[in-house]
Amino acid sequence: MCQLKGTKCSFLLCLGMSIIICSVIYMRARVPTELKLAEPPSCRPFSAECKALLAGADDDVQWDRRGCQVESYVASSRTQCSELIGDLHFITRPLSREEEDYPLAFIVTVHKELELFVRLLRAIYMPQNVYCIHVDRKAPAEYKAAVLKLVGCFKNTFLSSRSEIVTYAGFSRLQADFNCMTDLARSKTAWRKVVNLCGQDFPVMSNLELVRYMQSKEWRDRNMTPGVKQPRTMMHRTQLRHKEITGSHVARAGSRLTKAPPPHNLQVYFGTAYYALTREFVDFVLKSPVAQDLLEWSKDTFSPDEHYWVTLSHIAEAPGSYPDGGWEGKIRAIKWRDQEGTSHSGCKGHYIRDICIYGMEDLPWIINSNSMFANKFERDTFPEALDCLEQWHRTKVLNQATVSIEPPWLLATRGNTSNSYINGTVGA
Repeated sequence: MCQLKGTKCSFLLCLGMSIIICSVIYMRARVPTELKLAEPPSCRPFSAECKALLAGADDDVQWDRRGCQVESYVASSRTQCSELIGDLHFITRPLSREEEDYPLAFIVTVHKELELFVRLLRAIYMPQNVYCIHVDRKAPAEYKAAVLKLVGCFKNTFLSSRSEIVTYAGFSRLQADFNCMTDLARSKTAWRKVVNLCGQDFPVMSNLELVRYMQSKEWRDRNMTPGVKQPRTMMHRTQLRHKEITGSHVARAGSRLTKAPPPHNLQVYFGTAYYALTREFVDFVLKSPVAQDLLEWSKDTFSPDEHYWVTLSHIAEAPGSYPDGGWEGKIRAIKWRDQEGTSHSGCKGHYIRDICIYGMEDLPWIINSNSMFANKFERDTFPEALDCLEQWHRTKVLNQATVSIEPPWLLATRGNTSNSYINGTVGA
């Protein structure tokens, strides 16, 4: 009997131990993938070429990059907003009174590469500004969910109330900006000028430099819409009718289908799709019959965003107009293939649609251009270029701050110099 009891006790003990072991194995196997993803992977070290761009970054100085798990971290459903804002190094206070008194509005149109969008947003984000994000309606559901989650963590950032299926060179691209402008016009933030961006842009100027540039004598009360009277070589864009193949491309509606002249006898201009516009001009665009008629007329043109803003900005009665303006305005640092040998010495990355996707060796040219933004970057082909420009930009931003620097704002530390950052002396 005692032997039987001993056997029973041993069995129960073995059974209990087995249950515990199995439970541990089960629980470890059941740890959500999202939590595993949230563990910070090793960061790419800065390249030797990058160190040369960071002042004082000697070859023997160790740089420690932080927060490299951007995409997986945002996608994790368990990440709380307070953690996300801190761990992804968003700046949480205005860095100067000058910037606080001149809030900006941003329109960002995105459809892919979540990591690029997150890094762009944290580079331009300041709590006094306001941000409208347009997510392409054809973007994957998980991408939309991740962007919505990130945007929901900030009171001054929101998704456009209406989303378009954006087609390259189509009217839908212009409409996407319009949707955000409509939303921004209702914003309670007293923003002064609006700037539009795409997901492959990255800032070169700091927010303080943007504010000072837009308040400079040349641009204080003006729109920045670089462009000239439409060249003969570009007239087919607006003289022939085009049709947008939704989500695919834009094609001519027919070789002989011509358009009526532009409304109100407007002179058509050709320029960049990117701009910096006064709030009064945005109100004009949304309410003026002239602007609305030009918008309607532009629906069957090719790449209407390259003539719409610059044409309206040359109308004398439009707020912030610049009737005599040309290509002035440091809107974008772009290396066009056909400008190789004149405005630049060639693309060190590679060309897509005749625009340079930047590599590391392009960065000195970008920095020396002192443009507002640079276009274009890719995460998978030349990641080191974005890593380097991002660190160079954040260091400049913190160096210009008139408030104490908070440790979570640092993207990287150099050796044992974190205290120098906190004291407001960033060494780059």
